[in-house]
Amino acid sequence: MDFSVSDTIEFMPRLLWGAVTTIEITLLSIVLAMALGLVLAVVRSSSSKLLTLPATLFVDLIRGTPLLLQIFYIYYVLPLAGITLDSFTAGVIALSMNYAAYLSEVFRSGIVAVPPGQREAAWSLGIPARETMTRVVLPQAVRLVIPSVGNYFVSLFKDSALVSVIALTELMRAGQLLASSTFKHFEIFTIVALIYLAISYPATWLVRWVERYFKIGKLKDPIDPVRL
Repeated sequence: MDFSVSDTIEFMPRLLWGAVTTIEITLLSIVLAMALGLVLAVVRSSSSKLLTLPATLFVDLIRGTPLLLQIFYIYYVLPLAGITLDSFTAGVIALSMNYAAYLSEVFRSGIVAVPPGQREAAWSLGIPARETMTRVVLPQAVRLVIPSVGNYFVSLFKDSALVSVIALTELMRAGQLLASSTFKHFEIFTIVALIYLAISYPATWLVRWVERYFKIGKLKDPIDPVRL
């Protein structure tokens, strides 16, 4: 298992191009997942069963099925219903929906963690329930869950490799194509692993720094409804 420097130089451009696609998928998916997850968390925190039931069913369905199956379903099954998506779009939608379900639980736990006195103080000042949620509860809840969201971001980056099964040429797919054509499996997959590590390891340390900075479970300066 000799590691050739010349081969590494030759393979690197294609692998780095695949890494760019992986980063694009990850960033787009996490943004969409956070947006949808936050909406689901707010809806599930509602007292209306008409709102909470569909959101709960969606979360349970997504969390109860494998991500790989969801990717296959969106890419291969939806065309049977007349909905045809390219591999990039299908991959982003699958990752976004999957992680939105998990992030909704993270956001909901953050909402529950906000002291009830914050809501009561806002209501005593005559602030409507909807405005209390958006201006008092959510800012504090989001701050509490930032480190957890960061951990999911790192996980999503690694899980993005699953979209290679629908022929999307991201980092893992680029490595597979190179390995199948050159038979340099040791060199190529070692480089792929190092690229993943070079991106995910600094991100992991950033998440740890954010966790220490925000001191999970403690709000250094809780939002005062009087200032709103």
